[in-house]
Amino acid sequence: MLKLVEIEESDLETLMHWRMLPEVTKYMFTEPQLTMEMQKKWFDAINHDPTCRYWIIELENTKIGTVYLTNIDFQNSRCSWGYYIDPSIRGRGFGKLLEYNIFDFVFNELGLNKLMSEVLAFNERVLKIKAKCGSQIEGVLRQHIKKGNTYHDVVVMGILRDEWLGLRTKIDYDKIHIECSTN
Repeated sequence: MLKLVEIEESDLETLMHWRMLPEVTKYMFTEPQLTMEMQKKWFDAINHDPTCRYWIIELENTKIGTVYLTNIDFQNSRCSWGYYIDPSIRGRGFGKLLEYNIFDFVFNELGLNKLMSEVLAFNERVLKIKAKCGSQIEGVLRQHIKKGNTYHDVVVMGILRDEWLGLRTKIDYDKIHIECSTN
């Protein structure tokens, strides 16, 4: 069974390992060289920031990735999100399951109107998953991210609360537990 549990300090080494895997950083905007000191500063910062939430993805008590909401903006009723899964676990349908459950959380639990994501244009697998789940392309940020000596386009995608409410009755998916304490 899949579930999302809030990140704890004991997770920082695992997160650092994942973030520095070439198969993960390939699809991220940065290519970090992290240290535990940097991780602890980041953890302290996110624990005091009401505009973000981070979870560890657990599959039968094994940590397999992370999900995060950022730029939570109650004034404008929107936020952004992303996730990554350990490369050895990819391709088992967890992306779609995460999409649907995060949609439910953002629109029902947080009561927001819009959920956005930004995806490197060459990450066709994630773009297809997001489109199949109901997110729409809102635009392309041309040559927006520079990795090495190459500029990459970023595809901005979004889904609105009403769009999700219209889709969710037609979709059969497992509910996953999302741990949620108040900040």
